Amino acid sequence: MKSLDKDEFNHQLRKRVETLIKHYNLIQEGELIAVALSGGKDSVLTLHLLQEFQDKLKFEMVAIAVDEGIKGYRGHGMDAAQENADNLGVKLIKKSFQEEAGFTLDDVYSDFKSACIPCGVFRRHILNKTAYEVGASKIATGHNLDDEIQSFLMSFARADVIKFSKFGPQLDTIHPKLIPRIKPLWNTPEREVGIWAVMNEIPVHLDECPYSSLSLRARIKDFLNRTESRHPGTKKAIMQSFQKSLHIPQPVVELQECRQCGEPTSSDICKACEMKKTIMRRF
Repeated sequence: MKSLDKDEFNHQLRKRVETLIKHYNLIQEGELIAVALSGGKDSVLTLHLLQEFQDKLKFEMVAIAVDEGIKGYRGHGMDAAQENADNLGVKLIKKSFQEEAGFTLDDVYSDFKSACIPCGVFRRHILNKTAYEVGASKIATGHNLDDEIQSFLMSFARADVIKFSKFGPQLDTIHPKLIPRIKPLWNTPEREVGIWAVMNEIPVHLDECPYSSLSLRARIKDFLNRTESRHPGTKKAIMQSFQKSLHIPQPVVELQECRQCGEPTSSDICKACEMKKTIMRRF
C-alpha cells in the first residue's frame, strides 16, 4: 500500500473543506462563528481548519464545549477541547448539564429508551442558548460524511421526512433565536478525519461514548461500515441519493418561543423544558 504524504493529504483535506465553504457560502465576512467543540477528532479538525481560514475569510471565532456529565469519559474530551483551543488561541466557553439543567446525563439516562435522547436535546439547547448569548451568527459542528449518511438512514427508516430539512452543509435561519448550523466536514469521510488526527499528532479524545453502543446510530454505523468493506462505493452511492432529497421542498415548521425558557420551539413548551420537568420530579 502506498504511504500517504502528510503535506499532500493535509492540502487536499484543506482544499475540499475550503471549496465546500465557498460553494455554499457557509461563512460571510465579519461573522462570529461558534464551534461546537467536544474534543473529539471531528470537532477538533473543524476548529483547526476554521482557524486556518480566519484571515482569508475575515470572520471571528469562539468555541463552546458542553460537559454532559459522563463519568470517566467526558473529562478527557473537555481536556482535549481546552488544549486545542489554547494551542490555537481560540476562546473556549465551557458549559455543563449540571450547571444549566441541574443534573448530569449519568443521573437521568436510565429514564429514557436511549441516553442519546436526553443528551441530544440538552446539548442542542445549551449550544444554541450559549451561541445566541455571545452573538454568534452560526454554529459550526463536526458532522462528517459518515454522520450525515447515518442520520439520513435513521430518518428514512423512521419515515421522519421533516428531519430531511436538517440535512445538508447548512441550515437556514428560521427563527431569530435559533442559530443556524454549518457543517464544514459534510463531505469528508470519517476515516480521513481519523487519519488527519493521527498523522498530525493532534491531541484528541478518541474514546467512544459508553452509551453510544446502545443507540440506533451505532447499529447503522456498523452496518454501513461492513457493507462498505464488502461493496466499496456504497457510502458514496447513498450520499448521491441523499443529495437529491436536498432539492425536494420540505414542510415549513412554524416556530415560537418556549413559554418557560424563551428558546425557539414548535410547541408551547420546548422539548428540553418538557424533559426537565419530568426528570426533576424524582430529584
